[in-house]
Amino acid sequence: MTALLELDDVSKSFGRVVVADHLSLSLDAGEALGVVGPNGAGKTSMLNLVSGNLAPDTGRIVLDGEDVTRLAAHRRARLGVGRTYQIPRPFGGLTVFENVLLAAGFAGAQRHGGDPASASVAALEASGMLATANVAAGTLTLLDRKRLELARALATRPRLLLLDEIAGGLTEHEVPLLVATILRLRAAGVTIIWIEHVVHALLAVVDRLVAIDFGRKLAEGVPHDVMASPQVQSVYLGVDLTL
Repeated sequence: MTALLELDDVSKSFGRVVVADHLSLSLDAGEALGVVGPNGAGKTSMLNLVSGNLAPDTGRIVLDGEDVTRLAAHRRARLGVGRTYQIPRPFGGLTVFENVLLAAGFAGAQRHGGDPASASVAALEASGMLATANVAAGTLTLLDRKRLELARALATRPRLLLLDEIAGGLTEHEVPLLVATILRLRAAGVTIIWIEHVVHALLAVVDRLVAIDFGRKLAEGVPHDVMASPQVQSVYLGVDLTL
């Protein structure tokens, strides 16, 4: 079976700053992969390489058997790569529905030949935001801005969903609400790469965990085993983690 996503010996640097160092990984359809690492480890850069926001210096990126290494971000979106960003920046003067409709019209509905409005309603329902469809996006709480960011990504009808620190800044009460939403997406068959500092949220969702350090893969495997690794705890956490 062909993997949905493959990174083959991918490297990227900005001068002396290396953000991806011969990074290789693969992801099967329906799988949820978590990525951990300290600030500056190259996590967001890895998502940018997958989404097309960055082009690698060397190596290949393959989506469902197609080499997309040099494909622009908007073209990858139309092939089914959807993503959220760490800091949600909705169009504050538009309603929640209008924000999602823009995303649906850009990629998802065009790719599937469907109705952008219907795709928007489905994305709002999947993200738990349908009740706020007519609310101005600029008035939303942080949790709902995160959910709106998720809805906009879902409106593109992604085969691969990239989540960048989507639980960051949320309260202890809010994180489980977001995790429940992502678990429903998993159950629906959405393939996910999720980078996150809120480790317990990742452990509740992902099948496999990758730890990276200076753009290099440090460990990969069963999530609890990776987090229990003394090397990972030393490099990433600096403290002992009780799981």
